[in-house]
Amino acid sequence: MRLAFMGSPDFAVPALEALVGAGHEVAAVYCQPPRPSGRGHATLPCPVHTAALRLGIPVRHPVSLKRDAEARAGFAALDLDIAVVAAYGLILPSDVLHAPRLGCLNIHASLLPRWRGAAPIQAAILAGDAVSGVTIMQVDEGLDTGPMLLSDQVALDRNTTAASLHDALSAMGAKLILRALDQRPAPVPQPAVGSTYAAKLTREDGEIDWSRTAAELDRKVRALNPWPGTFTHAGELVLKIHAATPSQGSGVAGTLLDDHGLVACGDGALRLTRLQRPGRGVLPAEEFLRGTPLPRGTRLG
Repeated sequence: MRLAFMGSPDFAVPALEALVGAGHEVAAVYCQPPRPSGRGHATLPCPVHTAALRLGIPVRHPVSLKRDAEARAGFAALDLDIAVVAAYGLILPSDVLHAPRLGCLNIHASLLPRWRGAAPIQAAILAGDAVSGVTIMQVDEGLDTGPMLLSDQVALDRNTTAASLHDALSAMGAKLILRALDQRPAPVPQPAVGSTYAAKLTREDGEIDWSRTAAELDRKVRALNPWPGTFTHAGELVLKIHAATPSQGSGVAGTLLDDHGLVACGDGALRLTRLQRPGRGVLPAEEFLRGTPLPRGTRLG
């Protein structure tokens, strides 16, 4: 098939590579424009942009399709069979959705309609879902509301992080989109009930509220790893929490119960196992606490 690929982050790269590897003609890649990144604020292309250049595919990165008539006309002129979308980051207006002969298919990192929106991977872990997965859906003008073509699922456990689930679903999405293009299954409308919105995350979402249960905070640490990450305060010191595990213990929420990183929660306790000070490396808690002692009775939050 002759197609356009519309995606930006690491999640989308395996799907682009799979489409090229399967012999589909990728006429153009659409992605987010290069932006300042890192401490030096150098302007860098997004991961899909980098992959497209490596694969020799023309790249287009309009700031907006909705407000850019020239970009929309250029998309229509590609004379596509279909467009594949994977975490693109821009809203597709009606004329873009209908320009390819077979419309646009989206690789969505959730078992729709469970989690619609920007952060379905994190939302599934935060909620304690037993499973997550990928849905291939026909894009319509709603927010992840289009009919579904294919899906597959993966079990979640107490070791699942956003990073590990991201990688599993990214690989799953690459396989599913090839099946969808090969088999062309009939679209099935999403159920009318059961949808939930997974809002875009911010850095502020990573702050720990020690009044929550240890089980909830364990999920939060895993769900927000690696971004936006979780953190708390010990006085003026910011502690970034990269890993933790629920444990036995009780006390005033936010109080260190020993000298080794056991913190009382609203119910139970959380053992901090990997910590970081801003601008420093991530360390096992034992090593971190040798250099930055946090004695029993210290209040966090």
